[in-house]
Parts: sequence; C-alpha cells; structure tokens
Amino acid sequence: MSEQNPAAQRGVPEELERALAAEVSLRSRMRHIAVGLAGGCAATLIAVLWATEPDPLPARTQVAFAGLIAIGAAWAGLAGWVLSRRRPLFARDRVLGARLALGATVLTTIAGTALAAVRGATADVLVTALGGVLFTAAAALVLVRAQSRRRELLRLRDALQRDDS
Repeated sequence: MSEQNPAAQRGVPEELERALAAEVSLRSRMRHIAVGLAGGCAATLIAVLWATEPDPLPARTQVAFAGLIAIGAAWAGLAGWVLSRRRPLFARDRVLGARLALGATVLTTIAGTALAAVRGATADVLVTALGGVLFTAAAALVLVRAQSRRRELLRLRDALQRDDS
C-alpha cells in the first residue's frame, strides 16, 4: 500500500511544499500567539497603569506611554491578522513584522537619544545612540532577510503556476 502525496501528484516543488508547511505549522501559530499575547498584555498593562495614575502624568511620560501602547497593540494586531488567515502568507507576515520592528526601533532610538540629550551627559547620549543604531541595524537586517525570503517564495509560486499552464 503506498501513501499518496497530493502535492507530489500536482508537481509542487519540494522546497515550496516545505516552506508552506512551515508557515502554517503549529509551531508557527504558537509563535504568533506568544507575540500577540506579549504585545496585547504589555499594551493593556501600560494603559491600566496610565488610567489608574492618581495625578496627571508629565507630557513626555504620556507620549511615551502612548507610544508603547501603540507598539504593543500593533504586535497584537499583526498576530491576530496572521492567525486569522487560513492560507500561506508567503512570508508577508515576516515582512510586516520586520517593518514593525524597524519602525519601533527607530522611534525608540530617536526618543531615547533625545531624552539622553536633555537629561544626560555626552557619554550618555553616545551610548544611547550607539545602542539604538545597533538595534536599528539588526532590525534592518531582519527586514532585508524577510523581503528576500518573500521574493524567493513568490518566485517559486510563480514558477509553479507557469508550469501548470
């Protein structure tokens, strides 16, 4: 008795089959659930902290809280969007996540460096800016890799569609 693989019968390239299976795997979904919970819980906790503060917070603290709430909500929204899709996204979720990480890193770097400039010494500003640049470079590298992976998957999909027609 032989097992029949529907993907093999349709001529789906093995690499594309593996990549798509990884995208919809339980491990991938659990990772998105963890990201969504972390972002949603962080945003909720900060909002509760802000709402229950007895005295008005300084303006810069309100801006920082609003930014952190927006970032947490964005991660929760991204996870919800990915989990609501019932088909392979061809690494679109990776690209969106990497863009979100890059945006959050850039904003955090700018805000941290500005705060260090206002409150700290020159060494504080340099250390904060250098750390921010390193994190931003890492986020940019992740974005480049995600875009490359998406292009690779789309190229495989397009090649498969040309072969079928």
